[in-house]
Amino acid sequence: MKFKALLSIVLLLNSYALFAQQKNITGKIIDSATRVPINGVTVLLSPGNQTDITNESGRFFFKQVKASAQTMVISAIGYQKKTIALSAFQNGQTIVLGQQQTQLADVVITANNSNPYKAISETDIKMRGVSNSQEVLRLVPGLFIGQHQGGGKAEQIFLRGFDNDHGTDLNMSVDGIPINMVSQAHGQGYADSHFIIPETIESTNYKKGMYDAEKGDLAVTGFVNFNTANAISTNVFKAEAGQFNTYRVLGMVSLLGDKAKANNQSWYAASEYRYSDSYFDNPQHFKRFNFFTKYHGKLNDNNWLSLTASTMYSSWKASGQIPDNAVEEGIIGFYGAIDPNEGGVTSRTNVNAQLLTTFSNHDVLKNQLYYSRYKFDLHTNFTFFLEDPVNGDEIRQREARNLLGYNGSYQHEGYIGNTKFTTDAGINIRHDATTGSELSHTINNFTVINPVKLGDITETGAGAYLNETFQFSPKFTMNAGLRFDQFFYKYNNKFAGDSTLNGLGVYKANNNVVSPKLNFYYQATDKTQFYLLMGKGFHSNDARVVVAAKGLQTLPAAYGADLGTVFKPAKNLLFNAAVWYSYLQNEYVYSGDGGSVEFSGRTRRIGFDLSGRYQPIKSLYFDADVNYAHGRSIDDPAGENYIPLAPVWSSTGGVTYTFKDGFNGSLRYRYLGNRAANEDYSLTAKGYFINDLVLNYTKPKYEVGITINNIFNVQWKETQFETLTRLRNQQPVNGIAFTAGTKFAALAHVSYFFK
Repeated sequence: MKFKALLSIVLLLNSYALFAQQKNITGKIIDSATRVPINGVTVLLSPGNQTDITNESGRFFFKQVKASAQTMVISAIGYQKKTIALSAFQNGQTIVLGQQQTQLADVVITANNSNPYKAISETDIKMRGVSNSQEVLRLVPGLFIGQHQGGGKAEQIFLRGFDNDHGTDLNMSVDGIPINMVSQAHGQGYADSHFIIPETIESTNYKKGMYDAEKGDLAVTGFVNFNTANAISTNVFKAEAGQFNTYRVLGMVSLLGDKAKANNQSWYAASEYRYSDSYFDNPQHFKRFNFFTKYHGKLNDNNWLSLTASTMYSSWKASGQIPDNAVEEGIIGFYGAIDPNEGGVTSRTNVNAQLLTTFSNHDVLKNQLYYSRYKFDLHTNFTFFLEDPVNGDEIRQREARNLLGYNGSYQHEGYIGNTKFTTDAGINIRHDATTGSELSHTINNFTVINPVKLGDITETGAGAYLNETFQFSPKFTMNAGLRFDQFFYKYNNKFAGDSTLNGLGVYKANNNVVSPKLNFYYQATDKTQFYLLMGKGFHSNDARVVVAAKGLQTLPAAYGADLGTVFKPAKNLLFNAAVWYSYLQNEYVYSGDGGSVEFSGRTRRIGFDLSGRYQPIKSLYFDADVNYAHGRSIDDPAGENYIPLAPVWSSTGGVTYTFKDGFNGSLRYRYLGNRAANEDYSLTAKGYFINDLVLNYTKPKYEVGITINNIFNVQWKETQFETLTRLRNQQPVNGIAFTAGTKFAALAHVSYFFK
């Protein structure tokens, strides 16, 4: 008996020793409703504070697990937290998480989270949701947008003291497909995101600055990635109607049954149609049709395939930008128009295939191929009768484009001693073939009076990057990245009178750039992370300026740094704060509206961002963002070195409520301060303070609600420019030309949810 007892003790000690020496722990986390893997889940081993974050296949992996570790804590925003004893965990098992109401309490501060905005972005989109294309962009703290074509044209974007125009210095994508159009007829980096149906967006990843090696061209003020849902948990039909003859219908349905879902297969389709005359005196007759479908399925234990297809068509009339003096003199009203022929037509069709492969050593390989067919035809008149007193100054900008691309990456995790390292290497290739890129002086939209630009553009960009991330301890992580980009340009000039080129024919050029990055993350406590981000970025220029510049600076470098913190002093309170600096080299810029090449000098900007999120009880969520930027041109004398339209002070915020009885909604504000409209600040782009209200009553089978924009009916200017204009039979006037912001506008909706 003594021998048996002794043997039992020895076996027990041996089993404990074997467990204590266990080196690897791996598992997979999926959504209970859709059965698809969950990306970005934080897995914490305690004691010891070892953390990992699940990848796109939902997998987590720990090597050299500390002997002291007893429990595994799994948390993700919008999901129920789980705690599992390691003694009960079967290595490699699948863990199912159920959805719950979003709580700030689920946010975990870790040093190996390389995106300081991750917690805020995940919380905001789940709490606030998105109801329209503009609201999608407003999820980025400090990002302001302005629309001056009634929703048909891409928004003007402001971020970190930059007037990004329509996307020149902000890299945007959806499911890995670039939104920005390079060498576009209207402007470089033109980013029209209106082909995205808001209800299909599951998450939005964004980061400010130029600190990520996987992001190349246009990622100067930052990047925004929209990720559509891999699967939907319920079908929905939605109808909206409101003031100014505004209507919208939406349908989103799953195309596979429960049996397919159990086999990790999902396929759904969504479609929407919008119409609005808008609030201007000149009806806009705005129309947009969108269709989107996505298949996401498990091919085998190691491979997941995603296939998406979408198409969008939009047409509209626009009131355009009107001069202050025309309103002050009573020639037109605040919501009036000088040229009622402004407007446009645009369309975009996308096909996208992504294959995610995981290996037995937990390495991850991603392969993506995409294609877009894009058409654009825009009619605008900024100066009215300045250049042509008889026919007017209407211009037409149009193009047709085929866009092909490939994204590939390979991620490997390993250990050097006790230091965990992650190697992420990838390549990006995109080829843009544009035909009939045109800028013409026209009358009645289609009659050409004087051609300015006409040609075909072929542009190929290829980039390669290497990211190395070292987690030296649970508290300290370092990331070093290096990126190389090469561009090839070809312009077939078809207009002999082009003032920037030497006659008809094919013009070629190429350029390249190297972009280093270096980032540090330190977890001071379980409530506080500090980070220091440094890097070099760039934006490319229009092919027509590159071939004309003959080797001059056409890939201007941008250098920046962020010093910030993510701070969670209480379980229901979260802050993100950063001071930042950026410097942009001089460059030659192509003016899409004038067809001319202009010089842009060096600029320097410094500022700070502060974001706060507070959830005192589960049903109430407060958010506020305050942003400041001080930007100046370096080469101009003091007093004449303002950066036109660069935002200085801005703030957004609101309160969102979700009560158990079904009532929910939000009250929000947007504030943009006064800013210089020209270099000497002799003209001011006036600021505004606007409030919006959403009220809903939601039940499992239906939802009814109302959205009110500008609830206090403030008269405000959404976009403003210094412009030299001349009205018919008058003298030229230099002043502010603006597009009026929305009046009080109410929109009611009803939704029906079904299986």
